[in-house]
Amino acid sequence: MEKLTIKSWAEADRPREKMLEKGRQALSDTELIAILIGSGNKEMTAVELSKQILKSTGNDLAALGKLSVHDLVKFKGMGEAKAVTIIAALELGRRRKSSGEGQQSKVSSSADAFEYMRSVFADLPHEEFWIVLLNRANQIIRREFISRGGMSGTVVDPKMIFRPALQFLACSIILCHNHPSGSLYPSEADLKITRQLKDAGKMLDIPVLDHLILAGDSYYSFTDQGMLGEVKS
Repeated sequence: MEKLTIKSWAEADRPREKMLEKGRQALSDTELIAILIGSGNKEMTAVELSKQILKSTGNDLAALGKLSVHDLVKFKGMGEAKAVTIIAALELGRRRKSSGEGQQSKVSSSADAFEYMRSVFADLPHEEFWIVLLNRANQIIRREFISRGGMSGTVVDPKMIFRPALQFLACSIILCHNHPSGSLYPSEADLKITRQLKDAGKMLDIPVLDHLILAGDSYYSFTDQGMLGEVKS
């Protein structure tokens, strides 16, 4: 039987098309690396080759970042050009993390949270919802993408919010989403979901410290505006 190539897959399953249709957050590590690789070999597709490479590192991106060109070209179908592309992409990610945004390790104010998240929402034409996970000292554990919507809204499921908070043992969270329209004022839907998540966090002992609405270079903080206490049940 003739082997299926990526081009013969359903369009929604192709990494490049999937990124264009669903956004970069929808792609797995394997698919992102497959885009960098571009093509596989006679025996396997770029995605299968990516899986093989990741498997060799225990699916650890940090370990992948330690591989050299010499290590990568040992995989059949990986020439020097592909290896250099992967290493260059990982180096860019490392430099971005070490930039001003990556240096933010503690949230002491809404401005700290805004600076940590602003590049995520930069120039987005649609709404996205993210959360920032914090430990007991208000140090950042990580940020998590929750959902992507259209120009005027995105669906947020409380279960999706608190699953990563529980998984990474967060002691508190900050809610973040953007308004592509440029408006900084919370909508009725924003007030409703904030109330729901605040109540859910109270039950789980993972308090919601703030909800930021980002629009361009500005933001609205529920806490700064005294609104977090106003969204009572």
